[in-house]
Amino acid sequence: MDDNKQFWERFSRHYAGFMRRSQATYQQICKAMRPFLKRDMDVLELACGTGQLSIPLSPCVRSWEATDFSSEMIRQAKKQVYSSRLHFSVQDATKLPYGPESFDAVVISNALHVMPHPEKALAEAWRVLKPGGWLFAPTFVWGKSRSARLRLWFMGLSGFRVYHVWTAGELMAYLSERGYSIVRHPLLGSSLAPLCCLMARKIPDERSAARQTTFQSAQLDDPKVKKE
Repeated sequence: MDDNKQFWERFSRHYAGFMRRSQATYQQICKAMRPFLKRDMDVLELACGTGQLSIPLSPCVRSWEATDFSSEMIRQAKKQVYSSRLHFSVQDATKLPYGPESFDAVVISNALHVMPHPEKALAEAWRVLKPGGWLFAPTFVWGKSRSARLRLWFMGLSGFRVYHVWTAGELMAYLSERGYSIVRHPLLGSSLAPLCCLMARKIPDERSAARQTTFQSAQLDDPKVKKE
């Protein structure tokens, strides 16, 4: 998770202003997610940035825990006016401090593709989700066209690194392989920056439970994990 951290720490002061260019897309995401949010839900958001989703959506639920691995992002988020149901904190999405089955929904917005190991964040999301809980994972899906490669190359010049370039179908397959049941996947945004607003549920079965157990065992066997 540290690979992009320096970039986000530097960029945090300008992030909210930069994201205003994507305001229409985030409004679309909010509109797509809002019908699934209920007053009695406890929600965890990973990679919340400066609160583009957490601030407008947190009034819809009982509690919203918004987290980011950048302390500067969280500091900027806390400067804004927001609901008493919303709490910001600095957390590593791959090593969450919350107990199993603590949340009714987990939100990972526009972050899976910039994580070196998104499978670790998805495994943690699975662990903290209640059975039947929701995973909302709006993710940019540029695909592998020439224009997409050119756009990503320009982004890379600024220090912004994208680790995974998925199509919508590839993103859905990636989550399905990790046990999530896809419910909806509308495409939002523009043709230059298409976004798959993926909505899935944790529906445990023998196969998905086995996959999660295998992944967690692999983490325990990882020398880097043991060293920590």
